[in-house]
Amino acid sequence: MPSAVPHQTKLLFATPECAPLVKTGGLGDVSAALPEALKEQGVDVRVLLPGYTAVLDSLGDAAEIARIEVLGHDIRLLEGKLPNGVPLWVAACPALYSRGGGPYQADDGGDWDDNALRFGALSKLAAVLGSDSSPLAWRPDIVHCNDWPTALIPVYLREIEGRRAATVVTIHNLAFQGIFEKAQVARIGLPAWAYGVDALEFYGRISMLKGGLVYADAITTVSPTHAKEICTDQYGMGLQDSLRARSGALTGILNGVDYDEWDPRVDRNLTQNYDADQLQVKAQLKREFLGRMGLNIAPEVPLGGVISRLAQQKGIELMFESLPQVLEWRELGLVVLGSGEPRYEEFFSTLQADFPGRVVFRRGYDDPLSHWIEATSDFFLMPSLYEPCGLNQMYSLRYGTVPIVRKTGGLADSVEHYNPDTGVGTGIVFNDFNSEALEWALNTALDLYAAPTHWLRMVRNGMRRDFSWQHQGGMYVELYEKLVRSGPPAIPAEVG
Repeated sequence: MPSAVPHQTKLLFATPECAPLVKTGGLGDVSAALPEALKEQGVDVRVLLPGYTAVLDSLGDAAEIARIEVLGHDIRLLEGKLPNGVPLWVAACPALYSRGGGPYQADDGGDWDDNALRFGALSKLAAVLGSDSSPLAWRPDIVHCNDWPTALIPVYLREIEGRRAATVVTIHNLAFQGIFEKAQVARIGLPAWAYGVDALEFYGRISMLKGGLVYADAITTVSPTHAKEICTDQYGMGLQDSLRARSGALTGILNGVDYDEWDPRVDRNLTQNYDADQLQVKAQLKREFLGRMGLNIAPEVPLGGVISRLAQQKGIELMFESLPQVLEWRELGLVVLGSGEPRYEEFFSTLQADFPGRVVFRRGYDDPLSHWIEATSDFFLMPSLYEPCGLNQMYSLRYGTVPIVRKTGGLADSVEHYNPDTGVGTGIVFNDFNSEALEWALNTALDLYAAPTHWLRMVRNGMRRDFSWQHQGGMYVELYEKLVRSGPPAIPAEVG
């Protein structure tokens, strides 16, 4: 008898943003790169995205494949493709999504007052598409939900009779939970049971993310260490009890790196390219960069880099005492790129004034400059208070730039402290969140820089690490296949 044809997993990837069409942060990058990697590994994937004005403008004459009434709104489902070739489904509903501002906020920076309805409708649409109620022949085995704007999908699926897709909820940033007044439960078409302590109720209000965590078949977050951290009172942000209750369904999978964009061997922003066997090119680029930035340090003096949103989460306050102290007593230069809270911007402006020719601060974000900082710095500072995943430390490793990180979240999972006795390790890792610990880490890095054999070994160790989406995406494929093997659950229409 002929062998059975392997099942091709069908995946609906529901997300509120996807680069390059719409992006406010790392979720936009993940929503483009992960589906592409999954498609390359044989997953039949569709990305579902709200019909923001910019998204509709990118589609051209897209075909309408369905029209579905959701929460009192007529939604036209349009089909197109992302620039990377992944099939794209767009929920076109001008009343909900075609407006100025960003995905979540108006031009004045305030949240849209109907966000619960806007993303409730997106979640309800995805639930319909993931059930026997779908008007389409293509039915997903899995609906992958991303952060609070799509976290209600598992909740809505409980209300739909018959067979349904399994659900995965990924927490990209636990700080944003979709918290609204409890009156929104009725407005977004959920029954009274949804406002229960074992459902969406959150300190007298509702949390959309909590609903997803309670009812999803699987939960992931963006690093193994962060998966443990968010179950604690320190990092759980009010959801630790719900997460502890679902710990058996919780997995941490590091985000991947797009090495087409972030690899010194192919980086289009650089005047020369290099690999681990051509580190003299990195040194040549450093000399060029020092001149361009007006840094008056010798090429052999170590150069540190910082690229960051200047916020409390990023541990900038640890630099207030440690950086001036180290700059006073040791030879090094520093380039900082970022913007954010005024107190942090003022600190780096003052540091530049106090150490002219040795410190340069560029306010804002500049993508080509960020590539140059990664390529030419000798070490990179990330002393975060918490960091669910982080990407710059992984970029740094590939560029031969030693990361100095605090042991938290994805930083702990991607950087291994270098041990001179064994020659094993890829960076400098410190534990305590205080300026003394960061100062120790900086001095440790500078001492190793003065020992070229150790420094070169640490640099090359890091450049060999593989954080590609092809590698990380395979972990999601394994999770999906496990859920498919367990069989699609049947949920009765009346629950609660």
